[in-house]
Amino acid sequence: MKSKIFGDLDTLLYFLAILGFTFLMATLVNRFLVRLVKHSMNKTGTDLTNYLFLKHFIIGIIYLVGIGWAMLILPSFKTVAHTLLTGAGIVAIVAGLASQQVLSNITSGLFMVIFKPFRINDRITIRDSLTGTVEDMTLRHTVIRDFNNNRIIVPNSVMGGEIIVNTHLGESKVCQRIDIGISYGSDIDQALAIIKEVVAAHPEALHPDTSEVLGGESESVAAQVISLADSAVVIRFWVWVVDAGTGFRVQGDMLKQLKARFDASGIEIPFPQRTVWMANAKSTKSA
Repeated sequence: MKSKIFGDLDTLLYFLAILGFTFLMATLVNRFLVRLVKHSMNKTGTDLTNYLFLKHFIIGIIYLVGIGWAMLILPSFKTVAHTLLTGAGIVAIVAGLASQQVLSNITSGLFMVIFKPFRINDRITIRDSLTGTVEDMTLRHTVIRDFNNNRIIVPNSVMGGEIIVNTHLGESKVCQRIDIGISYGSDIDQALAIIKEVVAAHPEALHPDTSEVLGGESESVAAQVISLADSAVVIRFWVWVVDAGTGFRVQGDMLKQLKARFDASGIEIPFPQRTVWMANAKSTKSA
């Protein structure tokens, strides 16, 4: 049985040598490309998407060529290969053997690398609920790391057809919108002044036009009343920061500082209150 598959001993050794050389080359190339990616990560503004996708593509080609070459060495596979290559239905056979989904993923991955709707380390949102940082892009799928450190594996064909919200496309600077409510008895003008002071004093708040730190310049802070709710006057203000992650953290800082400033200034942050009137309370008291 072995002689039918491998032929003589020299063929077997040649087959094993090609496989060993293939795995060795793939390992060495992978290490070289990994070092290249790490070196590129140290350069500010370097796009790693091309490097990572190219790394996976080259490794895949090495394995495909090496294993295919090794298979052609075997007498039985050589006969089949020559039959396929000389047959009139070679295109139909290749199309039948190749997975349409795999080809779709590879094609979508190539288009995303070319047109760059997102890059490695970009923060994106898909399907209105899946938000995270792009960590890797292979020939088949894109890896997204969410805020809980989970990895979301999305096929490239799906990513190519999704509506993507990318907070880093063009520039990473974002405007964080924050709402806060005060009671109807509180001084609205005083609350607006406190909000502008708190925003302007924050060390990470940026000027909306120049992207420089505000440094106490409250005149550049936008804040206004947006609605009169059931139990609160709702005020909205905007804070410009370097990226979305910073915006989430700055929002927590702002709300904490505003709570302390409002308490010190006698401005009430309302909470739902209910007045209960009992219709039979008078009759029960008389009895």
